[in-house]
Amino acid sequence: MDSDLPQACAPGVFRRLAALLYDLLLLFGVLMVAVTFLIVPYDFIVGVPFPHDEHFHRFGLRLYLVTTIALFFMFFWVRGGQTLGMRTWHLRLVCEDGSPLSLGDALMRLIWATLCLAPAGAGLLWMLFDRDRLTCYDRLSHTRPIRMED
Repeated sequence: MDSDLPQACAPGVFRRLAALLYDLLLLFGVLMVAVTFLIVPYDFIVGVPFPHDEHFHRFGLRLYLVTTIALFFMFFWVRGGQTLGMRTWHLRLVCEDGSPLSLGDALMRLIWATLCLAPAGAGLLWMLFDRDRLTCYDRLSHTRPIRMED
């Protein structure tokens, strides 16, 4: 590895995918609640059903959901370095030097992960060929997951 972190700390593919799947299930629930908090108050305050404006659904709702997803991951990464899935699978996200992520580090990781995962998850597959078992967005964002002691 390029840092002071020992090679033994690098989590395997299965563990990372399991944590990601767990987080995606939790995120699905968070998104359902987020949409409910958008629609239900509108119905009560305005007194009419939520509008079916195509422009809003095409841009506004998508922006709202993408922002919710970004805040979900960034909140957990900055506060403790672990999402709930990462905590379950004993992973922690740190900077290359082992320090906790700042808000800027989390934002850069999110941007690089989005760009690298967009082409059919190619950025995640990079881990299978990397000598340190890092994804390309781990390398580009100068962050890495480490396996915590069980």
